[in-house]
Amino acid sequence: MKLKLDENIPATTAPRLVALGFDADTVLDEKLGGRPHNEVWAAAQAERRFLVTQDLDFSDSRKFEPGSHAGILIARLPDAEQWRIGDYVVGWLSSPDANTWQGALIVATPTKLRVLRPPTP
Repeated sequence: MKLKLDENIPATTAPRLVALGFDADTVLDEKLGGRPHNEVWAAAQAERRFLVTQDLDFSDSRKFEPGSHAGILIARLPDAEQWRIGDYVVGWLSSPDANTWQGALIVATPTKLRVLRPPTP
């Protein structure tokens, strides 16, 4: 799976994901840090990359309809857990179900995953 990590996901997460077999790049590596969300989104979509972010601007399933993109994982952690965001992202993407998330919109918390999958034809 090709991933793009938003600037709010630690860059140290990318090599951990690469070691697991993912093709992971970061917004910061591409000099897109601080750029508008639509530019980050366009870059992810141009490369058909699954976006991993904490940004709720990507959570509207009407605007980011499952199946119309490569996929989005939105990490929602309490402030006390922010220091572990990389661990959570690696854990979520290491799950056996992650290979079924192509085109889905996922909202992930420490205790729950809400997966909105593309409609079946």
